[in-house]
Amino acid sequence: MSFTPETVPGPDAPLRAALRYGLIGLVVLVVLSISIAGAVAGAPGMWGALLGSAIGGAFILTTVVVVLLGAKLPANTAGLVMLAGWVGKMLVGLLVIAVLRQFDFYSRPALFFTVVGALVIVLGAEVYGVARQKVPYVTTRAGDGETASEQE
Repeated sequence: MSFTPETVPGPDAPLRAALRYGLIGLVVLVVLSISIAGAVAGAPGMWGALLGSAIGGAFILTTVVVVLLGAKLPANTAGLVMLAGWVGKMLVGLLVIAVLRQFDFYSRPALFFTVVGALVIVLGAEVYGVARQKVPYVTTRAGDGETASEQE
């Protein structure tokens, strides 16, 4: 008889689950928002929904990706990477909105509601993904340099 133990999820399993569920939520949002905005505002509504999904989804999912990339770095470097990622995505977001203001091929209400929907749905999906993960942790009664069996 052979026993194959289950693999224990790594410490980054909650973040990977957050990324996975966030992407699934974003895909669902894209389909729904394009359908609804297309029915309400036609082609400009579809463009607004597509742009809003891209902006909102990228804004939220960037955080998870940056944290995953910085997880294996030393604490100071990881903090610097996260700060740079946050500032970078703010600048890119502002730049994209500034460029889009010049054009009128998209529906602004569709863009707005889709960005807000993306922020809420993707963030909710990420929270669900993190909360659903079971990552084991172990605490012992032993102090530094001791094992639990030595204390008993």
